[in-house]
Amino acid sequence: MGEAAGGTMNADGTQPSGVAVVLDHLRRMPSSPGVYRMLNARGEALYVGKAKNLKKRVTAYTRLDRLEPRLFRMVAETVAMEVVTTHTEVEALLLESNLIKRLKPRYNILLRDDKSFPYILVTGDHEWPQIVKHRGARGRKGEYFGPFASAGAVNQALSLLQRAFLLRSCSDSVFASRTRPCLLFQIKRCSGPCADRIAQDEYLGLVDQARRFLSGHSQDIQKRLSASMSEAAEAMRYEDAALFRDRIRALSRIQAHQDINLPDIEEADVVALHQGGGQSCIQVFFFRSGCNYGNRAYFPAHAQDAPETEVLAAFLGQFYDDRQPPREIMLSHVPADSELLGEALSIKAGRKVTLSIPQRGDRRKLIDHALLNAREALGRRLAEGAAQHRLLEETCRVFGLDAPPERIEVYDNSHIQGSDAVGAMIVAGPEGLMKAHYRKFNIRGADLSPGDDYGMMREVLTRRFARAQKEDPERARGLWPDLVLIDGGAGQLSTACQVFADLGVEGVQLAAISKGPDRNAGRERFHMPGRDAFSLEPKDPVLYFLQRLRDEAHRFAIGTHRARRSKGLGQSTLDEVAGIGAKRKKALLHHFGSARDVAQAGLTDLEAVPGINRAIAKKIYDHFHPGD
Repeated sequence: MGEAAGGTMNADGTQPSGVAVVLDHLRRMPSSPGVYRMLNARGEALYVGKAKNLKKRVTAYTRLDRLEPRLFRMVAETVAMEVVTTHTEVEALLLESNLIKRLKPRYNILLRDDKSFPYILVTGDHEWPQIVKHRGARGRKGEYFGPFASAGAVNQALSLLQRAFLLRSCSDSVFASRTRPCLLFQIKRCSGPCADRIAQDEYLGLVDQARRFLSGHSQDIQKRLSASMSEAAEAMRYEDAALFRDRIRALSRIQAHQDINLPDIEEADVVALHQGGGQSCIQVFFFRSGCNYGNRAYFPAHAQDAPETEVLAAFLGQFYDDRQPPREIMLSHVPADSELLGEALSIKAGRKVTLSIPQRGDRRKLIDHALLNAREALGRRLAEGAAQHRLLEETCRVFGLDAPPERIEVYDNSHIQGSDAVGAMIVAGPEGLMKAHYRKFNIRGADLSPGDDYGMMREVLTRRFARAQKEDPERARGLWPDLVLIDGGAGQLSTACQVFADLGVEGVQLAAISKGPDRNAGRERFHMPGRDAFSLEPKDPVLYFLQRLRDEAHRFAIGTHRARRSKGLGQSTLDEVAGIGAKRKKALLHHFGSARDVAQAGLTDLEAVPGINRAIAKKIYDHFHPGD
C-alpha cells in the first residue's frame, strides 16, 4: 500500500474550495484500487470511501450538479484529502470498513453500537470443569460456545444449563476451599463436586452431556433423560424421576425460542433490515449448532434517504471488521457489492463465507421473524423522546387538527368466527404509549352475527364514549381523545361517525387506516369524514408512527382475545387438544417437562417430538396460539 499527500494551500495562505482540493489531488491520483478520506479544517475525517479505480471514483465529486445534497455539503467542507492505494478492491473494502469504525466520519453510514459479545465457556484447565460466562480474548483453555446476543441471554442460558447438567459455576479458589456444598447444591443447580457428592467420572459424564447439548445434539440428550425419568418412575424412585423431569424442563426452555430453531443450521447469522421514518434498524440473530443464541438490534446512522442496499453493505463491513464471520449469513436484502463483500468476508474468516437471501421455507420464516423484530424495534425507537413530539406535530398537520394531539386512541377487534370477541383500545400521547390507559371490551351484543366487525366496533365506541360523557362531561380530566384512529376502511369509519352522531360527540377527530393494494405495509389508505381517501409517502415518519399505533392496537386485541379464550377453556391442558391421546401426551410431557412448556413451544420444537408429525404439531400450536 502507498499513501498520497494531503491538501494544498492557496498562495495567500487560505484554504482552497473543496472542488479545488479534489481537482488538485486528481492530477496525481492513481487509477488503482484504494481508499480515500475527505478531511475538514480540523483534520477530522468527513468521509471514507473505497474504489476499484480511485481516479474515476473521485472525479465524480467535481460534478457538483450531480451530487446529492449530503455529498454536496461534504465536498464544500473538504479542505484536504488522503489516499491509500491497495492491491485489490477486496483489500480496499476491508480497509474502508476498518477506517470507518475507527474514525467515525460524519458523512458515512455508521455502526454506532460496537459492544463485544459474550460466550459460554466450559473450562478445560481443571480436573473438575466449570461452566461460566466469558467475554473478551479467548485466552483460557476450554471450549467456547456462542456468540450470545447479550449478557442477559448468556445468564439465562447458564441458569438453565445449571439446572439441566448440574455443573459447577464457582471459581477454582472457592472450589478448592469448600468442604460442604453451597446453596446451589441445595436448590439442585449443582451436583456438589466440591464436597465429593458426585464421583469424578459421573461428573465428567455431565460435562460431556453439556458439551454435546451446546454442540447441537440436544435431541439425543433429551431422549436419554426421558428414558432415565421413565426408568426411575417405574422403579418408584420418584425423587430421582422429579430431578430428571426438572432437567428435561430446563433443556426445553433453552430450546424454546418461539419457533426459530433450525437443527440443520450449524453456524449462521440472520441479518434483517427495516427502514421507516428516515431511519433503519438491523436485527441480527445468532445461530450456532442449531440453537438460537439470541438477537440484538442496531440503528446505524445515515442520511434519511440512504438506500437499503448501501446501509446493509456498510453495516456488514463494519460489523464483521473485528468479529469472526460465520459460515453463512442469511440476509433480508441483497447488499451493495454483494459478491465483493462475500469475498472480503471469506478472506477475513480464512474460509468460505456464504451470503444468502432465503426466499421460501423455514429459512424464509427466520428472515420474516427477524424483519418483524427490526420493525418493532425501530417503532419503539421512533416513539421515544423528542421524536414523539415532532411526530405529533406532523400528525396534527396530516389530519388537520387545531393542535398536536395530547391523546390518540386506536381501536381494533379480535375474534375467531365471532367467538370470544373482544375490542381493544390503546392510547398514545407526548410521552409515547400510555399503557395504563389501555382498555379491553368483551363484546356482549347477543344480537350480533358471528364476524360482524361493524357491530362490534359500534358496541365498543358506544360503551367508551357513553361512559366518557357520564364520568367527564366537562372534559376536564384529560380522558377525552383529540384523535380516534380505527383499524379499518370506509365502512368502519362510517360506523364510528354514526356512533358519534347518535351520542352527540363533537370535537374529536375521526380517522380510519386501511391496508393498501395487496395489503402491503407502506401503502395504507387513510379515511376521514368529508375528505377523499389519501396516502402518505412510504418513508414519511408519520406513516410509520401511525402504522406502529395500528400494530400495537392489533397486538393488544389479539392478546386480549387469547386470554379470554384460554380462560373460557379453563387451564390450557393437552387434554383439550384434538388428536392428542395418552401416547402423544406422554411423549410431549417427556420431551418438554410440562404442559405449560408445550404451550410455549414453537412449531419446529413440537415437530421434534417422537410421534408428532407436522399436522399434529400445527394443531397443538394453533390451539395455544389462536389468531397467529
